[in-house]
Amino acid sequence: MKKIIATMIFGAAAIGLQGAALAADPAASQYKADKTRADADYKAAKKKCSPMKGNDKDVCEKEAKAAHESAIADAKAKRKGAEADKDAQKDKNDANYDAAKEKCDAMSGDAKDKCVANAKSKYGK
Repeated sequence: MKKIIATMIFGAAAIGLQGAALAADPAASQYKADKTRADADYKAAKKKCSPMKGNDKDVCEKEAKAAHESAIADAKAKRKGAEADKDAQKDKNDANYDAAKEKCDAMSGDAKDKCVANAKSKYGK
């Protein structure tokens, strides 16, 4: 019984120390707030897409996802510094490329080929 109580006390102390460490790091709390805001914005943007149909809905969802990934990448870059900024730019570029490619799906033939080529050249793919 004493071992159980000692383990519970030790566990509670460890959790308390971890919470204090997180509270002391403003970058971590700012990241968490930015991430929560990005998640809420993403849910709201996806909700706007729900009445749409077909390719319009797909494009809307891809654009919402691109905006979400951009916001998350920015939050990571703010938290980690210059090295993460390069990663953030790459993540944003990839997400925007996916959204641009999705817009091309509504087209066909030559127009679609040109659209995809434009997306590839714009986003360096």
